[in-house]
Amino acid sequence: MKADNNPYTDIIDDKKSQKSAKKEVLRQATIATHGGPRPSEQAGMLNPPVYRASTVFYPTVEAYKRRHDGYYDDVIYGLYGTKTTFALADAISKLENSSDTLITSSGTAANALAAAAFLSAGDHLLAADCVYGTTRKFFETILKRFGVEITYFNPRIGDDIRTEFRRNTRAVFLESPGSQLFEMIDIPVVVESARAAGAVTLIDNTWATPLYYRPLDHGVDVSIQSGTKYISGHSDIMLGSISVRSRSHFEQIKDMAGRWGNSASPDDCYLAHRGLRTLDVRMERHQQNALRLIEWFARQPEVARIRYPALKDDPGYDVWRRDYAGASGLFGVELARMSDHAASAFFDHLSLFGLGSSWGGYESLLVPAWPKPVRVASAVDEDCELIRVHAGLEDPADLIADLEAAFARMRAVTS
Repeated sequence: MKADNNPYTDIIDDKKSQKSAKKEVLRQATIATHGGPRPSEQAGMLNPPVYRASTVFYPTVEAYKRRHDGYYDDVIYGLYGTKTTFALADAISKLENSSDTLITSSGTAANALAAAAFLSAGDHLLAADCVYGTTRKFFETILKRFGVEITYFNPRIGDDIRTEFRRNTRAVFLESPGSQLFEMIDIPVVVESARAAGAVTLIDNTWATPLYYRPLDHGVDVSIQSGTKYISGHSDIMLGSISVRSRSHFEQIKDMAGRWGNSASPDDCYLAHRGLRTLDVRMERHQQNALRLIEWFARQPEVARIRYPALKDDPGYDVWRRDYAGASGLFGVELARMSDHAASAFFDHLSLFGLGSSWGGYESLLVPAWPKPVRVASAVDEDCELIRVHAGLEDPADLIADLEAAFARMRAVTS
């Protein structure tokens, strides 16, 4: 259903109608709802039980000796996953169209483990300049210390990405849309160049989820999600997932996770799996609310620009429209530069929008963003105030009322 008088809504509606004609949205929604073990496989129960474990018993000494034969797929020790872990991994693999999925303790852990699995001392990593700040810190403070060379490239580099590869380039790390500034990367162009150079491609796909973009279908080797965000949807767990196109890549990554002792809590896996059941309907509401808020922001004189690739005037719109099935609830708004006093008036008295890290939960968030300190290969406007908005699941009229009050407070102290 279109929102009344919303000039942006038909962008999403048109995308959805295209996908519905191919029946792809229905398939993904059904997978999200039913992914995992069948009730008949667990005494009729709809959801997988929570299996908590460290020690696992074996019936014979021979079985114990051979336990590591099942390292990649079976329950052999609590650290490496239980049936609860594997149920969630199976459901996400189906959504990602993946050969295998590894569940990790957080999205940050997923990014770190996936990158480290393919890099050694003396190797070169190409990374988009727009990667998540904590991912970038891992590259700078850990990978560099272990002897990995890193080059950051402008996410809008296009065909010129070919010139960035070296003889020792082993991996390319992407995030699209980019963190904070929401740039779109032309993924097929990067994949083609990486494949020619023999480099593995990895992407943090948390913004879109597998419902709106499946990187592996576009040639990317490794698709990463912060399950903390949309997969869970309730802002109460830490989780990550790494999905791959090839079994050999999965084994490399699981070997790395096992040696680093990284493991996801079975309770968090259970909650993420339960959240996955409603991913489709939540994502639809997130994007509808985002469009309503964007329409309101666009009418405010203080707003210089809105960063959201689903808008027709966004530089990444053509790439988004070509490859994506929808847009999430996260976007950026550029305002005229605020004084500290104005920023306090704006942010400190919000009633519905929370002021906190992360996003992807049911609640709306509004936080200041500072992309410049971590950008080296892409331009950042220093004369604007960038805020990051996550449109939650509330009634959009109530969210707009909260924003109206925030703008009124800001105007009162700057007039």
